[in-house]
Amino acid sequence: MDARFNLFENEVAARFTKRFANAGLVIHQSSLPRSTQELVSLRASQINGCGWCIDLHTKEAAAAGESAVRLHLVAAWRESTVFTEAERAALALTEEGSRLADAHQGVADETWEQVRKHYDDDQVAALVCLVALINAANRLAVIVHQKGGSYQAGTFAAAAG
Repeated sequence: MDARFNLFENEVAARFTKRFANAGLVIHQSSLPRSTQELVSLRASQINGCGWCIDLHTKEAAAAGESAVRLHLVAAWRESTVFTEAERAALALTEEGSRLADAHQGVADETWEQVRKHYDDDQVAALVCLVALINAANRLAVIVHQKGGSYQAGTFAAAAG
């Protein structure tokens, strides 16, 4: 199935996408580790079934030096030994923040405590904003059936310029 609508060729959508990418730059330039940013984005995209974003974040993570083993194990991070305690806290926050309809409480206090244990205020702010931003990006791509497979690493960063 082809994409329903090309968000990159429509003037309104293109202007929005550029601003969306600029919002992402705030997070990208924060002190939240780049590897954590990509793992969080990949996990949320897996949860939301967004092929476009899975493709994008897998390739960006690999280009930034992330190992294939860790990328393959993101979907099963709880049953893996390759993630740090801090990354595990970020992945738990990602899952709970992405599955709001599945849990009436949203993010559990225990998860929040783990995030606060491992990240400073600026990193927490970046992490919360990232979870919100990637979930919005997933919805954009899934709604229009934007397919994964053709993304080239570095393309999204260039769009923000």
